[in-house]
Amino acid sequence: MSAKRSSMPKVSLFNRQKAHPIPLPWLRRIAKAALPACLAASKPREDAVLATLEEVEVSYVSDAEIARVHGEFLDDPTPTDVITFHHGEILISAETAARQALEHEQTLEHELALYLVHGLLHLAGWHDEEEAEAAEMASQQESILQQAISTVNAS
Repeated sequence: MSAKRSSMPKVSLFNRQKAHPIPLPWLRRIAKAALPACLAASKPREDAVLATLEEVEVSYVSDAEIARVHGEFLDDPTPTDVITFHHGEILISAETAARQALEHEQTLEHELALYLVHGLLHLAGWHDEEEAEAAEMASQQESILQQAISTVNAS
């Protein structure tokens, strides 16, 4: 496992799509509130790199862009919700988030924040390929998100 840094990584968020408005100031506050809990939830795995990163860059992109990256790096040219690279880059499809928000009866903002926490947990060593760990990860991310939303709303 990589050596831990003494400070938390900086989280930078960018809107790189035009289909949906992205509440970047609110999402930045969510990221700041969720980061300590994501670090605390780190798994003892070699790919748990969150504590070692200087910066995490989160980009909200279109379905076309995430499908391109998905095809190039994961050999699946279809849109997906979140792609996390262990060098500290997280791509989130705003269009997929909008569709999933409707399906889950959530706001777009909630879905975008959920995907942000999901990506941070991947950087903390969480996997969601196997059903049992995916369920555990879903529970963990929902708990972290609710705590972050409460913190942000209280301030």
